[in-house]
Amino acid sequence: MAVKLPIYLDNNATTRCDERVVETMLPYFTGKFGNAASRNHQFGWEAEEAVDIAREQAAALIGAGPKEIIWTSGSTESNNLAIKGAARMYAKEGAQRGHIVTVSIEHKAVLDPCKRLQTEGFDVTYLDPGPDGVITAAMVEEALREDTLLVTIMWANNEIGTVNEIREIGALCKERGILFHTDATQWVGKMPTDVEKDNIDLLSWSGHKIYGPKGVGALYVRRRKPRVRLEPIFDGGGHERGMRSGTINVTGVVGFGKACDICRNEMAEEGRRLRTLRDKLESDITGQLDGVEINGHKDKRLPNTSNISFAWVEGESLLMGMKEVAVSSGSACTSASLEPSYVLKNLGVGDELAHSSIRFGLGRWTTEEEIDYVVDKIVHSVRHLRKMSPLYEMHQEGIDLSTVEWAHH
Repeated sequence: MAVKLPIYLDNNATTRCDERVVETMLPYFTGKFGNAASRNHQFGWEAEEAVDIAREQAAALIGAGPKEIIWTSGSTESNNLAIKGAARMYAKEGAQRGHIVTVSIEHKAVLDPCKRLQTEGFDVTYLDPGPDGVITAAMVEEALREDTLLVTIMWANNEIGTVNEIREIGALCKERGILFHTDATQWVGKMPTDVEKDNIDLLSWSGHKIYGPKGVGALYVRRRKPRVRLEPIFDGGGHERGMRSGTINVTGVVGFGKACDICRNEMAEEGRRLRTLRDKLESDITGQLDGVEINGHKDKRLPNTSNISFAWVEGESLLMGMKEVAVSSGSACTSASLEPSYVLKNLGVGDELAHSSIRFGLGRWTTEEEIDYVVDKIVHSVRHLRKMSPLYEMHQEGIDLSTVEWAHH
């Protein structure tokens, strides 16, 4: 079967909207265009009902109650609302307003709100993972203090797919009466989630990572044991239990709900299929090339994600050599910069290797034929680029490059 080009393997950046999702959304652009806050006529009631159904679908995916779902514009807003909202609501009086624990390889949508809170008098501890990228409950426990009021740790990393000890970290926070937020953008919809069993108080996720529309997301806010309160980021109208004012994006929310529903029913089978394809991608590449490193934890990672470093090759040149394959070097939100990935650098990967890393994000429509095509393309490109690399030549001659002293002019 001929492979249709270009091939999309950047599903950690965004996913294609599922046709079933689009179909569910269409009526809400035209015939059913009401404002869900219009309580006195048919159009408003229809919109409100659609939003309620979506709330139930979103809640069912993570084991929450429908009233615990707050609509947002996506995970960046959900993270901001959770982190700033909780910190400011539970802040102590005085100069020392409280302590927050997070991780150095979080997405910028968590790191930047934490940095903002530091300017407001909050103290933030940034944990560094080990070389495998995993954050354990023991690491978190060591960082906790008397005045810790919030721990925010992503469930799965967007660049390397590594999965953290979320349930154990949640249990630890619960024991100490500390709020626990997780940015679950890459996790939800791929793996089973239960906010009760996983001990989570606040959870962010986004429509466009689960085959739904862009520009819509959700924040789970626990209602009991404990009842979590957040200070809103902006005011006006008191929508979403007063936490997120603004007219609800009914069309987007309907699509988000449908996307959650599809994930809930199909994710187990989809996960198995993607894991098989990802393992094939990795074994076919490592079977044909030397100097290849798979970044992150070998087993504790998402089934669809592979981050691979190709020694003696420049990542940008490799991307240029396979223009018909959509992959990324680093995360989409930072890929405009030519700095090596801060995630890989914090795992202890050297600049050279970090610069030669490619992230593959497999998705719902990835086929085995596409994987075969991509493997051939990569092997061909890497071999071609290494032919021009004096470093690779030295490596082949058995010279240990780490012992070479380079002359500076």
